[in-house]
Order: sequence, then C-alpha cells, then structure tokens
Amino acid sequence: MKDQLTLQLLDTHAGGDVSRIVTGGVDPLPGDTVRQKMEYLRDDADGLRRLLLEEPYGAPEMSVDLIVPASDPRAEIGYIIMEVMGYPIYSGSNTICTATALLESGLIAKREGLQSFMLESPAGLVHIDARVENGRVEAITCGGLPSYIDTYRASIHVPSLGDVTYSVAYSGGFYALLDARELGFHLTRDEEADLARCAGAIVEAIQTRRGFSHYALGDVGPLPFLHFMGPEERVADDYYRSRSATYVHPGVICRSTTGTGTSARLALMHHEGRIRPGDRLETVSLRESGFVGEFLGVDTLGERGHDVVRNTITGKAHILARSETVVNCDDPMVSCAGLHHILSSRSL
Repeated sequence: MKDQLTLQLLDTHAGGDVSRIVTGGVDPLPGDTVRQKMEYLRDDADGLRRLLLEEPYGAPEMSVDLIVPASDPRAEIGYIIMEVMGYPIYSGSNTICTATALLESGLIAKREGLQSFMLESPAGLVHIDARVENGRVEAITCGGLPSYIDTYRASIHVPSLGDVTYSVAYSGGFYALLDARELGFHLTRDEEADLARCAGAIVEAIQTRRGFSHYALGDVGPLPFLHFMGPEERVADDYYRSRSATYVHPGVICRSTTGTGTSARLALMHHEGRIRPGDRLETVSLRESGFVGEFLGVDTLGERGHDVVRNTITGKAHILARSETVVNCDDPMVSCAGLHHILSSRSL
C-alpha cells in the first residue's frame, strides 16, 4: 500500500492575491543559497508549482511560497516564490504574506509592537518591519527591490489596438507601464476581462519585438508583467493615490496592485521628477485594496549609470486556512511528474 503524500499549507492573501505558503512535506532542496534552491525547483522539480496552481488543487491566479532554510546567517528563514509565469526572484505581496504566515504560525516568534527581522528571497536579503497589535499582525513593511526605468515612452504597434505608448521598469521583474486612460480604461472591476485581453496582446507584441537585460543580472527572461496606471491624486504634500491594475502573463489580472508594480510606479515618478524622498504612493486595485510604496532615495548603479530607486512596500495579509493537502497521484487530473525529487515519500 502506498504511503499517503501530504503537504502542510497556510493559505493567505494580501490585497486579494492568494499566496499558498508551503511549511512542510517537501524534502531539503540542493543548493547553497535560496537562489540556487529556486533554480533547482525551476529546472528539475517544477511539479510542485504546477500541482498547487493548476486544477484540481489551485488556480493560476494564486501564488505559492515554499519555506526553506536561509543560507545567510542574518536571515531568519528563506522562501521561494512560484507563480503562473514561473519563478520571480521577488514579490511584494508574496513577501507580505510569507512574513505574516511565519509570525502567525510561530515559525518566527511574534512580539507585541514593532519588530524587525530579515528573510532571504531568491533576490537576496529582505528587511521586514512587522506591526503587531493585540497579538495580530496588522501590517508588514518590506524592502522593495531596487527599481529603475529601462525604457521611457516607447511606441509599439499592437494588432487590434493600434500604436501603444509604454515605458518599462525593472522592480523584481520587467514591467510595461501604461496610462490606462490612453487605452480607454477607468480601472473598475467590470473591466477586468477586457484589461486581461488588452494586456496580453501588448505583452506578446513587446516580447516579439525585443528582450530586456538587467544591468547586473543580465537576461532574466521575457517581459512578464504589465501595470495599468490611473490618474494620481495628491492626497497630501507627501502622499499620492492612484487606481492601478497589474497583469501577469499569460492571462492573469492580479487581485492586488502588487508590491513590485507599486515599486515600478515609484521608479517612473522619480524618472519624471514628480516625487521626493519620503513621498508615498498608495496604489488602489480593482477590488479597492491597496499597498503603500515609499520612495526612500536613489543610487546610481551599473555601467550605464541607472538611477535605481530604493523603496519600501507596506500592506496587510490575512490567514485564510491551515491545511494538510493530500497529493493523490492516482487521480487522473493530477500529474505527479516533477514531484518525486522533492516529496518525503519515495512511493510515487
């Protein structure tokens, strides 16, 4: 009789984006760093991502975060991010969800008030400030990845749409940034399907025309993200608010505005000279949820002298469920290919 295969999960959401935190059931992964462990999953054991994001266990709109040991002694724990597009090296919403899950589950001791610690993502160390009130995690502020503008107001012809003007930022992945008004969108929930179709056509057109290279990381794959920008409302001298929507290729409009999308917006506002250190931008989603990005300052990095924006992202995550998920390889809807490397039972 085969052993029963199980995974221990904490389902969470931040701004409506569901992150499934895998806390147990996966074997230790090879690799000296979290980045190397991520590359092993990506190249040799992609079955975990597909299992938890595809039917019958999940949906492409979700994300998965696998808890792994940190390699840097300054970090409490490491985590690997998995999405429909693959393995992003960083994500603000996933970091907010992971930090909250670690505290609420006791994997990191929770203290009343403000506490700080480090996590290790595939992109490197991430500083976390957690605000705990009455025993509950009320807010997480995490360091956004240093962000910069790669391309400013380029034009591309998109079949069925015509000529489209876009900018490209890097904020943990390459983002196409578009003014929603120029495409006739008001960024309301009833537009979600049309936004996905429009974004998919634009991303495919950009991918067909050109690739992008990070000044330090080199080729990080084809552009996977698009961020629709609504008008910016100045709420206070140092505070802006804007409706926003983030698309992940293929086919997904995120429930939240995303942390990396918010970081990309800060990079664009700096590039256009419209933001100062200490200013904040609240991005508001189709579902009225939001993240707050704060612009901290600028460094000049790389041979071409990129102005790289330092920033933080603040949001709140909620625990949805604690579960032990049974992996049933006899189910004709389930593929266990790519899982035998990493699950505790060897009876696949």
